Amino acid sequence: MQLRKLIRLYLILLANILFVTPFASAQPPNAGKYSTAQYEVIEKRDQDAPMRDGIKLKIDIFRPKAEGRFPAILQITPYNKNGGATRARKFAAHGFVVVNVDSRGRFESGGEWDPFTPKHKADGYDAVEWVAKQSWCNGNVGMYGLSYMGWTQWWTASQTPPSLKAIVPEVAPPDHFYNCPYQNGILICWMVDWAGSMSGRNPYSRGPGAYGGFSVNREEDYNKLPYINLEKTRNHLQTTWWRKWIEQNTAQGEYWKAISYQTPESYAKINVPSLAITGWFDADYPGAPMNYLAMKKYGGTPASRRPRMVIGPWYHIINTQRVAAGVDFGEEAIIDWDGYVIRWFDFHLKGIKNGVLNDPPVHVFVMGRNKWRTANDWPLPQTQFTKYYLHSAGKANSSSGNGSLSTKPPLDESPDKYVYDPKHPTPSADFKTGHIDGPVDIRKSAERSDVLVYDTPELTEDVEIVGPITARFFASTSAHDTDWMIRIVDVYPDGRALFLGEGVMRARHRDPEKHGAFNPNKLSKLEPNQSCEYTIEFCRATGNLFKRGHRIRIEISSSYFTYYLRNPNSDNDNIGLVTKFQSANQTIFHDSERPSHIVLPVIPIGK
Repeated sequence: MQLRKLIRLYLILLANILFVTPFASAQPPNAGKYSTAQYEVIEKRDQDAPMRDGIKLKIDIFRPKAEGRFPAILQITPYNKNGGATRARKFAAHGFVVVNVDSRGRFESGGEWDPFTPKHKADGYDAVEWVAKQSWCNGNVGMYGLSYMGWTQWWTASQTPPSLKAIVPEVAPPDHFYNCPYQNGILICWMVDWAGSMSGRNPYSRGPGAYGGFSVNREEDYNKLPYINLEKTRNHLQTTWWRKWIEQNTAQGEYWKAISYQTPESYAKINVPSLAITGWFDADYPGAPMNYLAMKKYGGTPASRRPRMVIGPWYHIINTQRVAAGVDFGEEAIIDWDGYVIRWFDFHLKGIKNGVLNDPPVHVFVMGRNKWRTANDWPLPQTQFTKYYLHSAGKANSSSGNGSLSTKPPLDESPDKYVYDPKHPTPSADFKTGHIDGPVDIRKSAERSDVLVYDTPELTEDVEIVGPITARFFASTSAHDTDWMIRIVDVYPDGRALFLGEGVMRARHRDPEKHGAFNPNKLSKLEPNQSCEYTIEFCRATGNLFKRGHRIRIEISSSYFTYYLRNPNSDNDNIGLVTKFQSANQTIFHDSERPSHIVLPVIPIGK
């Protein structure tokens, strides 16, 4: 018997030596070989490009100083076309004509400014075709640009302009109820700040809540009801569109439907390859994976030119530094992104056979390991979606409570309760940029009794989590409406609690027929004190190695202010019109019949 045990042990050790696959790391997105910077650049500023309705958009043109025709790259921006000059010169030196355009109604471009008018779709089509017909263009046009400029690319591509050949939507948001201005039905405060700074032809840099320069009055403004009257406390919010944002509080509103692009019908019209990039902490993170998956399912591009996606350890301004919120992600955190984009356009606009289509379609950075993974799909094919259940003895309130998290289902356990008082909301992390600055230490807010905290024991081995996260839980509220907010946190041995991602939902937007999943088109009133099931897909996935000795933490609250505009807990279908706050008694159930849990995308170690 003893001999058999020894033989078995020997065979196991031998197998480990010979056959265990090490961490499946990969090189960062490799720019490889791309066209050289061989041209001087000619600049022509403040030219006119006519649109179909007679409006003229102001443009800057950067082109190689050489005879002949070149492919063009278009960027349409509301942030001043002058800001894209440095990148335009760089790409022009590599043999592209870059055309930077001020959006309709911004700066010197004609027309009336509205960030979400469907005229932006028509303008995108017209601008592409106008560029393609110029004497310096070979007829092939691509698009690039960050954030709002990612929107303009998807809007344009959904109109199928014949000369558009490829796009590079960088940190592009999805449709407007999934991320901004509404995140799963909840208005984001930084988007209100953005509206203030972007309300006119030229940007505002002063006043309460000015985007990028928050004043001392910002939080005071957000304490006032009704929210629709913010335009009275902020003179520069008097626009033709602010009230539409508030009054049309579902995606079925005509204002939102007209600019939407994330429908099967729209994706089917998009016949160009897309190379998307985002960051784990990007405020507009949901757009990239949503578009990647939807283009695979509905898109009009052939399988050989399927979408590509890169996710790095960055916030909204991607690939500029390796440190975020004090955490150093190492040398691989910065990549030659412009080189990769040039190689992408070399292939799609110049026809250079450079093997870019042979690259893995998915690159993701794993924080903690500080290494990249590559894959043929998203979520990663080796993912083991694992349920982690909420547990407590009825007092999970705060990080000093008795909440716990494990893979063992609950039996008969008392629910957890807290009071959500919108007059004293749970404070959000101190995000310096208004967006999410990285893995910020959020332990302070977890000390409050209106935050439920569930921790695993200290991990005895590393746990790698890479991919989308879903929470399924059972809850009741004494209110007719409320918000649910769930965060995943990496708790270090020294007590730091680093924010990784979150899921949120306005309860009124749950769809009872789909296990309480978010439905941007539907409003479902709550019955006070009735247990309801909720399925919340996290707004931000993560790619993080929880190291041995760390703990995985889940936090639940009903506010996170001032990142999110708080819910007054009213029975009014539109909280933007509510005039007073009401407290709500919240209950989270975790028992054998209502096993509240979170589903984490676990990557087996070594795979």
